[in-house]
Amino acid sequence: MNARLNNSLLCLYLLIILGFIFSPIIASFIFSFNADRFPSLPLGEFSVKWYEAVNEDADVWAGFYRTLTVGVSVAMVSTFLGFCAAYTDYRYSFTGKSVYLALALLPPTVPLIIMGLAMLFFLSRVDLSGGTHSVIISHVVMCTPFAMALIRLRLSQMDPDLESAAWNLGASQWGAMRFVIFPFCLPAIVSSLLITMAVSFDEFAVAWFVSGLNETLPVRILSFLQGQVSPRINAIGSVVFMLSMMLVIAANIILMRNSSKKTTEE
Repeated sequence: MNARLNNSLLCLYLLIILGFIFSPIIASFIFSFNADRFPSLPLGEFSVKWYEAVNEDADVWAGFYRTLTVGVSVAMVSTFLGFCAAYTDYRYSFTGKSVYLALALLPPTVPLIIMGLAMLFFLSRVDLSGGTHSVIISHVVMCTPFAMALIRLRLSQMDPDLESAAWNLGASQWGAMRFVIFPFCLPAIVSSLLITMAVSFDEFAVAWFVSGLNETLPVRILSFLQGQVSPRINAIGSVVFMLSMMLVIAANIILMRNSSKKTTEE
């Protein structure tokens, strides 16, 4: 009886937390279809005019394409660097390895404002600030630890003798990497691409510091908030949220399928 009561209370607590987190997002999604300019209850007529206004805004589309370019570039570079860092941790033992791991996984623990100021200072010193490439460099620094963590987790599930067996059977180091390591890590690599792209797609604090006039879509939304109270913000926010959730859900589906397959084989 006590166990059932505890489970019920735990489920209730979880529902309250999820409701607290998602209620603003749901409200924004609902009001994005409201014909009235200002959010109010009761709701006005159902309308998609704010989505049409967003679709006709050239600045929004420019920000979206810029964000997409940054996201794809960051996903590819971060995943490559994360794979290299994770494999180094998996294969080699060396002095200072704990320090190496701590530094490699440090960026997500740094507050975004501090990270943005630091990247702005560094990029301005090397004459690389104020462009799309500045956002790519900054987001790679932020996203590489996520890729490393996912691929490192996958490598920890691998039998360490598989690569050695491939070497003993005549495979070169690159051959073993291509036919053993990479196929085994492929689900984590795909998930890493999706997760890092989602993180880059949503991030605005660091991008606001380093992008200059080359605004990404989240920075463009901030411009709307500073200039006027526009219902287009609800429409843009709903689209960005749906795209980000699709990437995260796809990454989780890939990881869960791979985990289920591994459990079935065992």
